[in-house]
Amino acid sequence: MSSEEDKLLEDGEEHEGEMSFLQHLEELRWRFVYSLIGIVIGTIITWIFIDLLVESILLLPAKKANISLQNLRPFGQLFLFMQIAITGGIILSIPNIFYQLWKFIAPALKQKEKKYITLIVVFSTICFLAGIAFAYFLMIPLTLKFAGEFGSVEIENNFAIAEYFAIIISIMLGAGLVFELPMLSFLLSKIGILTPQMMRRYRKHSIIVILILAAILSPGTDPVAQILLAIPLTLLYEISIFVSKVFSKKSITE
Repeated sequence: MSSEEDKLLEDGEEHEGEMSFLQHLEELRWRFVYSLIGIVIGTIITWIFIDLLVESILLLPAKKANISLQNLRPFGQLFLFMQIAITGGIILSIPNIFYQLWKFIAPALKQKEKKYITLIVVFSTICFLAGIAFAYFLMIPLTLKFAGEFGSVEIENNFAIAEYFAIIISIMLGAGLVFELPMLSFLLSKIGILTPQMMRRYRKHSIIVILILAAILSPGTDPVAQILLAIPLTLLYEISIFVSKVFSKKSITE
């Protein structure tokens, strides 16, 4: 078979694989349903271990920082535990959520690219969990230390339990999303929006933005804390440049 016939055959297969707008909506609906089912299952699993999760993991940073927590609302702990269970369900179902997302995007990918979906899901999950671990072991202790020590000694720092959990959950989820920068670089590079040359050109600007972001996220004016936050963010940017270089190059050669 000639190269022209191969091309016509590939074009025919692509046209057969094309989906209408309503089919895209239907596909999106089912991917959302599958993601929701995963979250429900994850929430049930989290609820089974909710006491262990709260007492041994989520309250541990407060204990280390000698922070006193108070429940100020009737049934406050019940609603709080439900919120934690749902958040835990989302985190546990992250691999499934990423898988459903990439399966929705898959029709727009080439056949050679579709075989990497499993690898992409695994790498996306690792990046997200790495961000959560970074927040739990570094960002949250620094934040709580500053919050517990700041202010007058005449004023006792007792924190509302709802506010405490809102802070640590938002920090962990936010860090998880920030650590998805390499995967975002991969996606934008594959569709041609982002190039390594562009990222190198704006490297100095990005470092300034990273330092500003580290100063905002780090508690107080401790330069050590700001450096500890800026280093992994800078590494993520460099990794993103490498990812963009690799997959932009593949896109061009293919």
